[in-house]
Amino acid sequence: MNIHTLVQELNTTFVLSVIAFLLAMALTPLYTYFAYRYKFWKRQRSDSTTGEKLTVFNKMQAEKFQRNIPTMAGAIGIVAITVVTIGLNLDRAQTWLPLAALLGGGAVGLLDDIVNVRSDGSGVAGLRSWLKFTMITVIALVLAWFFYVKLGYTTVHIPFFGDWQLGPWIIPLFVFAVVATGNAVNISDGLDGLAGGLLSVSYCIFGVIALLQEHLALAGFCFTVLGALLSYLWFNIYPARFFMGDVGSFAFGTSLGVVTMLTNTLFLLPIIGILFVAEAGSSLIQILSKKLFHRRVFISAPLHQHLQALGWPEVKVTMRFWVIACITGFFGLLMALGGGHI
Repeated sequence: MNIHTLVQELNTTFVLSVIAFLLAMALTPLYTYFAYRYKFWKRQRSDSTTGEKLTVFNKMQAEKFQRNIPTMAGAIGIVAITVVTIGLNLDRAQTWLPLAALLGGGAVGLLDDIVNVRSDGSGVAGLRSWLKFTMITVIALVLAWFFYVKLGYTTVHIPFFGDWQLGPWIIPLFVFAVVATGNAVNISDGLDGLAGGLLSVSYCIFGVIALLQEHLALAGFCFTVLGALLSYLWFNIYPARFFMGDVGSFAFGTSLGVVTMLTNTLFLLPIIGILFVAEAGSSLIQILSKKLFHRRVFISAPLHQHLQALGWPEVKVTMRFWVIACITGFFGLLMALGGGHI
């Protein structure tokens, strides 16, 4: 790719990003009107996944939930991204799958948010974890079938080693990537600006990788998502005006998993999205430790809650996680350049 072509493609993706940003900003007052009128307040959970009372978590989050902050704001980004993609950037090979993942994951998250908003806050205040996991897995299986049968993907690239031929085994790997990423982003959505900032960095890096691979439509999709996320962050940075909710975290997370498969950079995801791994991993470790050894590893899980419990202010946790995400994202981009992905 010569520099003139690169500049042209950058201009195209930049325009899509700006349109998504402006559209999301324009839709925000409409969402805000209905959110406050119909009280889309996020309910505080009283029980953890393992059935224990969330004493530490509820103490740290008490002031925030007293402010009645609406949830489901991720729907703004989903609408903006869908309109821009269908209207300006629809491509069977490159944008159908990530858009379908965005809508499918968003549908599961929306159902969970509706149950949460209408609950009294007791128990888990939403859909059961196993039910959400099952629905996301079914969506991932459908997407994996299209990925393998219709688009013909059969290999996964291992940095510095080359392609590994999997054949139909690419399907379970695809499902794992989508389900794991969707759940990891959902777990990370716990502090003002945290998930939105981490997602923005990840989509930016994967957008650059797709651009250098000359996958213009996929790059355009990534930067469309980036534009919508930046609009969301404008209102979600501390103190948050609203939360993205599960509708946003599952939508953006499952779609990010699909993007990594389409760019054949799955093994770079744990580097570029290292904090998603840390957040999900800390929750898994905590659950296993409680079940097997009846003791906690962390004061509270996931990791950002543990750091809060140690005395870190919310803004410090968020900002430092953003810094780490930028560093590891840049390192992942360098690995993509040197590892044969481009």
